[in-house]
Amino acid sequence: MIMSQSAEQAKSYFSDALQKSDYYINDQELQGKFTGRLAERLGISGPATKEIFFDLCENINPATGNTLTLRNKDVRTVGYDINFHAPKSVSIIHALSKDDHILKLFEVSVNKTMREIEADAMTRVRKNEKHEDRKTGELVWAEFTHQTARPVGDFAPDVHLHSHAFVFNASWDDVEQQFKAGQFRDIKRDMPYYQARFHKNLSDGLIDLGYKIKATDKAFEIVGVPQSAIDLFSKRTNEIGQIAKEKGITDPDAIAELGARTRSKKQKGMSMAELRENWRSQLQEIDFTEVEKDRSIRGPNKTMPSVMVAKDCVDFTIDHSFERASVMHDRRLLANGYKHSIGHRDVSLDDITASFNADERIIQVQEKYRTMCTTTEILAEEKHMVDLALSGQGKFKPLYQNLPRINSELKGQQADAIEYLLSTPNQVSIVRGAAGAGKTTMLAEAKRHIEYAGKEVTIVAPSSDASHGVLVNEGFENATTVARLLVDKEMQAKLKDQVLIVDEAGMLGTRDTTSLLTIAKQQNARLIFVGDTRQHTAVLRGDALRVLNTVGGINVAEVDKIRRQRDIYYRAVVEDLAKGNVKGGFEKLENIGAIKAIDPLKPNEQLITDYMAATKKGKSALVVSPTNEQRKAVSQEIRECLKAEKLIGKRETIIPRYENLNYTEAQKTDWRMYKTGQTIQFTQNVPKIQRGSIWQVSDANSDFVSIKNNSGAEVHLPLNRAANFNVYKNTEIAVSKGDKVKITQNGFDDKGKRLNNGDVFDVQAVEKSGLLTLVNSKSKATSIISAQYGHIDHAYCTTSHASQGKTVDHVFISQPSGTFTATNAKQLYVSVSRGRDSVSIYTDDPDALLEHAKKLGDRQSAIELVQSELTHQEYIIQRERDRQIETERPTPSKEYSSINYNPYEDYEPGL
Repeated sequence: MIMSQSAEQAKSYFSDALQKSDYYINDQELQGKFTGRLAERLGISGPATKEIFFDLCENINPATGNTLTLRNKDVRTVGYDINFHAPKSVSIIHALSKDDHILKLFEVSVNKTMREIEADAMTRVRKNEKHEDRKTGELVWAEFTHQTARPVGDFAPDVHLHSHAFVFNASWDDVEQQFKAGQFRDIKRDMPYYQARFHKNLSDGLIDLGYKIKATDKAFEIVGVPQSAIDLFSKRTNEIGQIAKEKGITDPDAIAELGARTRSKKQKGMSMAELRENWRSQLQEIDFTEVEKDRSIRGPNKTMPSVMVAKDCVDFTIDHSFERASVMHDRRLLANGYKHSIGHRDVSLDDITASFNADERIIQVQEKYRTMCTTTEILAEEKHMVDLALSGQGKFKPLYQNLPRINSELKGQQADAIEYLLSTPNQVSIVRGAAGAGKTTMLAEAKRHIEYAGKEVTIVAPSSDASHGVLVNEGFENATTVARLLVDKEMQAKLKDQVLIVDEAGMLGTRDTTSLLTIAKQQNARLIFVGDTRQHTAVLRGDALRVLNTVGGINVAEVDKIRRQRDIYYRAVVEDLAKGNVKGGFEKLENIGAIKAIDPLKPNEQLITDYMAATKKGKSALVVSPTNEQRKAVSQEIRECLKAEKLIGKRETIIPRYENLNYTEAQKTDWRMYKTGQTIQFTQNVPKIQRGSIWQVSDANSDFVSIKNNSGAEVHLPLNRAANFNVYKNTEIAVSKGDKVKITQNGFDDKGKRLNNGDVFDVQAVEKSGLLTLVNSKSKATSIISAQYGHIDHAYCTTSHASQGKTVDHVFISQPSGTFTATNAKQLYVSVSRGRDSVSIYTDDPDALLEHAKKLGDRQSAIELVQSELTHQEYIIQRERDRQIETERPTPSKEYSSINYNPYEDYEPGL
């Protein structure tokens, strides 16, 4: 969904991209048309003429010549281009068919979805001191259907059936009886919902026409059209993707601009008949001719009985969506349910919606025009967690009646926190320590006194990097992971009447926290949570530490005096961010020159120059980015620079790499998620399969998923044991001598030495076979791994989440506008606070960066959603204030900004 903020740009867009294309003879192109209830009110329903389109761009009523909406500012939002894309196999079948049966279905599906979007249209109400939105249900849009993508090089344009619906920023307020600008915020937010409905309508229609459908991770494809044909006609997608990769561009705005700048000249004079002949010739070159015959692909119009019912879709969306969130918008939940039903014609959208609304497991709370949901199970889980924590309060004898003398180097809050832990009668304690406040030093002193009191201390952390890395390096030799403790009964038994410390506890979800509380109660052990609720939270659902404090009322010892930053001005930045004062911290960042302007088309150039300069001076440095895509782009460019300066070897060896697809457990139970060749690795033993063993998917169908190992043994993947394995995409990585790499999953080297997730190594040697000799960057220990290890990546840039707990001299943050969807106060605070001496943030839009960073990033709990009407109303009011701040911020200088929820289909974002 692309927002246009310039009348001239919108006009140019019409002339260059929307109106009749001249890729081929004009009389073969499809005429654009004005549609919508507002179009009917204006009397312009029908052909999308240039004159009327330009009038609407200038906010002129085409019928009267007067101003259309009330405000006619020089800089205003003109409209939004919502694009709809048919899957490539659908485009191929349409282009080579002898009639327009697919085209008609596509246009009906587009129009149906646009009518649903229109029904949700709203406008702002600001009269009589009101601050709210009102539904209008009226929009006007110009709809254009195109059948090809832009040509690439000397090739004819590829088949690509897609539609542009350019929605003008206008609506009709029936209460105030006037035309007004629209409020599109919720429509933008709900794009995944509309997309899922569009794909479901289109796929159901294709089944009615006799086609078989297979769901994919993005949408679906027609059974019988091979991947080779789909790849053949994706030249434009591949061209834009390759150019973007080479330039290190991940920002959707910049990619859209790149698509416009790299358009090939239009090829005039090719008729549709000539294009079809060209496409057939290309297909024959890959020995695929069945599309022309259309026999093996399109069968009789018979719907086979489905094994799926609407409740199955609701079950899936509950399991899938709530694995990593406690509260979700109903439309996100429904979108997941709709998507799950694709390929099952007899499960309708209405059936799924009705089943969802009738499901007693789902708790729905109305917020004006928005419904937030949780489940009875999650609510009970959170209440149980809080009850467990409260049940041990005041029931223990303090470790010391008379407090011991604390190390004189620890003063103020550090000493106070230690005294609190030694004197509390509570079973559960919380120490909240800001980033760089010296909480690890405090923990070491607390541990010394706890052990002197006769107690054994066990310390764990959520991640391998935090436990086996940071804690071990700080002197906690026996530190291990929370996951290890939760499955190790012997380790649990040793906690009897002792003390358990959980570091980085802010990264724990509700389930793990509840399990730790249960173990502590069973073993009569004291439980100390140490963490920072303003830093990153768990991937799994539940901001447990915050809930225990704010909902459960568990007392907190604060350690928030920042010590890490050596520069007082830099330290002041982190102090503001630690207190939640994002605006103040951001202003200080600007004052110290830490905000660096970048060229959107060369987003990483200055960062790499600065990073190289710092490392050449012998300083430790960390490059951070909020998103994984930007991380990859930056890493690649840094590596190319190192190679150019001969700091890493010229010769490269390509070795396999496993990229975790991060499926939820619900996704792992769905056979449609599996593709031949994917890698499966088991994290726990299951019948006939050993923990750590690696397998490849050999077949996937509705009856079973087969996997095969290197020895040729073949078994069925136990989908009912989804928690015991991970699914990986097979990729490759280039490695040279001198490269810096990191381990991406716990494992062992060729000599059985443990490798921890997050460990960073320097590549000492690379054999032709791919055998790597690695030297640990900190311990200097040597490890040797084979080329088939797979869990390895370049370590030049890390995500903000993975950077938590790290400390370096200089931190460089890559934060172009394409990363703003992953930007919030937690991310900025964690990223900025990693450095001792300096921080630099590289962005193309500082104003927008600040607005996104103001969002707290806290995830609402089920208890907070339902506990009281007053609290809930306060939550709504605060969110409305946040929204108002966002809508009233200065308009960006760029003419286009993109709201991108989905991967690109060709070069255009949208549905």
